[in-house]
Amino acid sequence: MRKILSTLMMAAALSPACAQKDNGNFTYFLPKTEVSISLLIEKTTYTPGKLADYCDLYFKTKGESEASVSYRIVGMKFSVAGVPDTSKQYDLVIDKKHSILNIDCDKNGVLKAINTKGKDDEPIEKFKPAPRQPMPSPNDYMSQDILSSTNLPKMARMIAQDIYDIRDSRNQLARGEAEFMPKDGEQLKIMLAQLQTQENALLQMFEGTTVTDTTETVVSFVPEKENTKQMIFRFSRHFGLTDTDDLSGAPYYAEIEDEQILAEGPVVDEKIKKQKDDMILGVNVPGKIKIKITDGNKTIATYNTYAAQFGNVDTLNGTLFGKKLTSQIVLDPATGGVISLQTEPLE
Repeated sequence: MRKILSTLMMAAALSPACAQKDNGNFTYFLPKTEVSISLLIEKTTYTPGKLADYCDLYFKTKGESEASVSYRIVGMKFSVAGVPDTSKQYDLVIDKKHSILNIDCDKNGVLKAINTKGKDDEPIEKFKPAPRQPMPSPNDYMSQDILSSTNLPKMARMIAQDIYDIRDSRNQLARGEAEFMPKDGEQLKIMLAQLQTQENALLQMFEGTTVTDTTETVVSFVPEKENTKQMIFRFSRHFGLTDTDDLSGAPYYAEIEDEQILAEGPVVDEKIKKQKDDMILGVNVPGKIKIKITDGNKTIATYNTYAAQFGNVDTLNGTLFGKKLTSQIVLDPATGGVISLQTEPLE
């Protein structure tokens, strides 16, 4: 093992984001914890029917004659990631005294691991909307007389009569009084479904159409101790997600509660702690927080997580990577806390 180390100590392998100094040492950052919220936003588009003004006359319901678009939040998913904390910058000493063979940083220079491969941020599962079923076209169920009519009152009367004929046929089938009854239950089910499709298509001429789409938008913020209530986005029922300075959208806030609970720090042998070494390895001991998303009045969602900026920094002795023993350490990419620390003697 010593022979291998002697040839590799001066040429530690590193990921491209680790910054190397002129003296051959490497600089890394510990992270702050950033919270991302995946918002599922539902958009509803209403298009009035061509015969909306006749809806009350034939069906005793009020037909909407104005097009409209509305939005609402139908879901939230949370995730965390690490961003560099420039106030927590440390150096790794690469020389013959230290058994550092590999350094793994993320793309922003945040340390992920030493002498092993680090963890990547948990991938966020992207929202996949359900395939939209095609809407039946009213024209497919209109007679030639209706299609060629330019007189709206006449068109409304003929279509309404067709709708009532369809309903009458459906009722006769359901009561078993139709002139041509199906041979079995499955055929009856198919015939009733076809009649319902025809009715729904023709009713669009009076009631209009409503189309619903759901999209995913991600908003991110860094919780801070000094700001326990942060506005993270604005949302309007009429316009959807708006800019934070657009007053047409109502503000939504993240209310942060420090639960004063620290994660467990790394376990290091007391003998190693007492030894002296020029290199100090900084790691985070994150603190637990509770986040409430509110609209200023009611709570929309809650989320519990550990965040680096609500904890403290623990310093590990460089002897962990000395001449007599070496270590493999893996840090949480979102919090900078120690996930695993394995130490073994070199002799």
